[in-house]
Amino acid sequence: MAVPFRIGVMQLTMEPLDEMLASARAMDEAGMDTIWLAEAYPWWRKHQMEARSSTVVSALIARETKRLTVGWGIISPYTRHPVQVAMDARVVQEAAGPGRFILGFGTSRIFLKNTKQDGPPKQTKPLAHMRDAVEIVRRQLDGERFEYDGKAYSADIPALSPEAHAPDWHVPIYVAGTAPMMQQLGAEIAEGVLTPSITTPEFVRYTRRNIEEGAARAGKSADDVDLGCTIVASIHATDRDEGRDGAREIAGMYLANKVQNIQGAADTLLELAGIEQDEIRPVAEAMERGGRLAAKAQVSDALLDKCKPIAGTPSDCIEAIEEYRDAGCTHIMLELWGANRHEQIRLFGEKVLPRFRG
Repeated sequence: MAVPFRIGVMQLTMEPLDEMLASARAMDEAGMDTIWLAEAYPWWRKHQMEARSSTVVSALIARETKRLTVGWGIISPYTRHPVQVAMDARVVQEAAGPGRFILGFGTSRIFLKNTKQDGPPKQTKPLAHMRDAVEIVRRQLDGERFEYDGKAYSADIPALSPEAHAPDWHVPIYVAGTAPMMQQLGAEIAEGVLTPSITTPEFVRYTRRNIEEGAARAGKSADDVDLGCTIVASIHATDRDEGRDGAREIAGMYLANKVQNIQGAADTLLELAGIEQDEIRPVAEAMERGGRLAAKAQVSDALLDKCKPIAGTPSDCIEAIEEYRDAGCTHIMLELWGANRHEQIRLFGEKVLPRFRG
């Protein structure tokens, strides 16, 4: 593989700040490669959580850790003008230091629904927004003078003066996508492609095929495109059932999300997992009635198995990670959930990560 194999954690920005900072420090100490901040939107109030800005949190995490790479995984190109995104990115870039920040964009159907922008694709223009956002942010961070007029966004930016005090190291940009055209665009214009929660090995292979097509359009090798896969996860030192408990809860939340927010866009994702809408509708209905724990109770062992979690004992987790790596994933993004998460992070660092280090 042209890109290194990495293992990190996907942190939802819907928890108290002190908890998120403490978890980041635990990841840093455990030797995790990355922390990806999934920006939570008001929909998560249905899970008894409150949304917080990932761009703000990321700068704080960068200051609280020493070696952990901080990724936006993701922010939406609809939430902020790309010029503002570049300004926010400059702060995190400076707070983190060289090689410790990745900027991730993704459409985010939840955000579009909460802001009543979830119209037809031609109205929301996701591909145009993504292409313009990536181009403007990249050029603004590069520091050269440019004028840009796109289908969704425009910008007129002066050159960065040599006397200005600003970081000058590269910031990789990644694009999240579920549909083939967005995945192909990500491979064409970005350094990495990110997949959504409930990613399975079969969806990894599907995404790799789209990456190959998009990379070819740009005249680059698909092996140079990092593929980050968001996978529900939890671990226990000795008890497999206990080790799957957290993954069952986060799977319930995201299966409800697929029903309520991204129908259509998630069809291929669920089809490749062998999951039907009728199978997960009771999960979404339970979540509406009683919150995330009620939804969790509706996730049977069979349904959880279809989600292909990285969960159970350390040996279970190692076996699952190997399956994802063999399918073409180069960047594991553990959607780690459940009780005693700091202990879970420690266990991954002590019992799982060494298996994948050179």
